[in-house]
Amino acid sequence: MTERTDLTLDPQNWDALRQLGHQMVDDMFAHVQQQRERPAWQPVPDSTKAKFQEGLPYRPLDAAAVYADFKEYILPYPTGNTHPRFWAWVMGSGTPLGALSDMLASAMNPNVCLGDQAAVRVEEQVLNWCKELLDFPETASGILTSGASMANLTALLVARNHQASGDMRQLGLQHESGQLVLYCSTETHNCIRKAAEVMGLGAASVCKVPVDEHFQIRTDLLELFIQNDIAGGRRPFCIVGNAGTVNTGAIDPLDTLLELSRKYGLWFHVDGAFGALAKRVPEYAEALKALEAADSVAFDLHKWLFMPYEVGCVLVRNAAAHKATFDQEPNYLLRHERGLSAGDLSLGDYGIELSRGFKALKVWMCLKTHGAFAYLALIRQNIAQARYLASEVDRHPELDLLAPANLNIVCFRYKRPDCDPAELQAVNREILMRLQEEGIAVLSATVLQGEYALRVAICNHRTRQEDLNLLLDAVVRIGNAVVDESLFLI
Repeated sequence: MTERTDLTLDPQNWDALRQLGHQMVDDMFAHVQQQRERPAWQPVPDSTKAKFQEGLPYRPLDAAAVYADFKEYILPYPTGNTHPRFWAWVMGSGTPLGALSDMLASAMNPNVCLGDQAAVRVEEQVLNWCKELLDFPETASGILTSGASMANLTALLVARNHQASGDMRQLGLQHESGQLVLYCSTETHNCIRKAAEVMGLGAASVCKVPVDEHFQIRTDLLELFIQNDIAGGRRPFCIVGNAGTVNTGAIDPLDTLLELSRKYGLWFHVDGAFGALAKRVPEYAEALKALEAADSVAFDLHKWLFMPYEVGCVLVRNAAAHKATFDQEPNYLLRHERGLSAGDLSLGDYGIELSRGFKALKVWMCLKTHGAFAYLALIRQNIAQARYLASEVDRHPELDLLAPANLNIVCFRYKRPDCDPAELQAVNREILMRLQEEGIAVLSATVLQGEYALRVAICNHRTRQEDLNLLLDAVVRIGNAVVDESLFLI
């Protein structure tokens, strides 16, 4: 009789895998350490794309061979946000220690949902540190999320349920009298509209209020809209303020929004995806002070705390309302007096997900290793770099600043007197693409008051002033080349 061998995914040769793991760590450290020597971005060749059309591998391959494929076909073609000259969208740059922390978290492989386990306590401590960074009440609740989109959704679900006239969880929206309405500026991130759609409110429930010349919400119009909605039988329930808009980094007048929310009995939520953490920078302490009194705040730690993706956070002042929105105790999640299910904190009671990775470990390790002061100094450095870039753009005859340099974002364009204004958009689009294709720098774009803008968002602890100078020289050089080519064709 043949003896049965039980299957496992553990290696047959631990030493060989250990050696491969050491090689991976060395290679990844070299990759990050040598970022400056490589292009900021490069396109994925068609031959490489073809590799990802291969079918499902039913038979095993050697791990070393699989890793070789990673090094050849994946590692050379990243988004590029670890590079010193990556300034697109609002993407953090990560850290080597954060990468190691993620490896440790993956090896432990806990589900940080419930139970008497250390990972739950680590997340609880990280949440307390987040409250301290924002001067939020110690009694507030919170949870780590995949990012600000999920953090905003979580907060708005709490707001909806708390402000509802009936039992929202049991009866749903159909038993509400009048359509619920939330208010935000036209510059607010699209995740707020997505949240409204997911919550069953529909996009029509999002009242987008125009902004002023500084891209801040018009509070006079906001109050008028609230009054008109009340008179029309609609149900205002929430105001969303911006602590750093994604387009320009504008900070809404949060103190006025707070006053209006109290005046009309509305929930006050702040989307602070990247700007909330600037509260500890002295120059922004007053503009962001109202964060302390908000009903909820959403922000990312993988942006201006430079943590590896992904980790965001939501804090809710009313912990009871937060828990009442999500808590359940089905028979397969029973609590006990002792053992693993005896923990007094179940993070699954504060969010949608029951399967939750150990996001908190990288935050915990990095904050303990580097110290909060280092991160606050880097935030301040990025702000100073943005101001420097804006001042250089402002004084350059061939560049045009299109918005105030709020926080860490600079929006500008290339211009030249002999260039047809109607052609400027096409010229600047070409500049953006050539900057990326030449591997010089990665910018994103936006449209401000009808003008196409090159957009630089500095959430990068590796950026130096010399990188910004190189960018401006490249923009002018490429812009002049593009215009001269156009004139030649004419």
